Amino acid sequence: MGGTEHLAVRREGATLVLTLNRPEAKNALSLPMLVGLYDGWVEADADDSIRSIVFTGAGGSFCAGMDLKALAGNGMAGQQYRDRLKADPDLHWKAMLRHHRPRKPVIAAVEGYCVAGGTEMLQGTDIRVAGESATFGLFEVKRGLFPIGGSTVRLQRQIPRTHALEMLLTGRPYSAREAAGIGLIGHVVPDGTALTKALEIAEQVNACGPLAVEAVKASVYETAELTETDGLAAELKRGWPIFDTADAREGARAFAEKRPPVYKRA
Repeated sequence: MGGTEHLAVRREGATLVLTLNRPEAKNALSLPMLVGLYDGWVEADADDSIRSIVFTGAGGSFCAGMDLKALAGNGMAGQQYRDRLKADPDLHWKAMLRHHRPRKPVIAAVEGYCVAGGTEMLQGTDIRVAGESATFGLFEVKRGLFPIGGSTVRLQRQIPRTHALEMLLTGRPYSAREAAGIGLIGHVVPDGTALTKALEIAEQVNACGPLAVEAVKASVYETAELTETDGLAAELKRGWPIFDTADAREGARAFAEKRPPVYKRA
């Protein structure tokens, strides 16, 4: 299990918990954080015992965006991270879920600030929980910048375009309740309980057939921009083989025997 000084990794049963761990900077993105994040996504994809991922932040914040000074590194202390970025110039975009989609469900647990790059990474997650005092927003235009983490493409596909454009063009903050109202997040919970709720959802996911879960997630994203006819054809191609798996047979037996299923990914 990996991790860096700015990215903590731990297991909760079949869930991998990735925690942005730079609370003194409201978890603003640094190079050690991005390298640790990318390694975490790769670990989750490679380990079949991991069935879900919870993505959160330490110290009462999710992520306040990019820290350009930290990304530049400081002396030779961060040389190993700069070497990683040099070897893979796309690493930071993969870490931020712009150029990588984990095959396991990713559940975001947000407290405090989730703005700029934080809101951009949020759009790469699948299920989203936030504490009631959380703050969201894409502040780039207020600073004369462009939200290049994918928001001009993804946001309008995830929430109504009028709300997407308002968020993108005003650069104003959004409360958790407002973010839920426009569909950016799915759950608003009391402050300090977002992680608990996210882990509860992860446990529900983990109890399901892992092959089915991964296939369903893949189908949703694969078919999002297809016509209905093409999407239905793609769904059959992706979904039909699941019925011929040991997981499917175990699910049927468990239902008939009125017991919890025991899935083995086969």
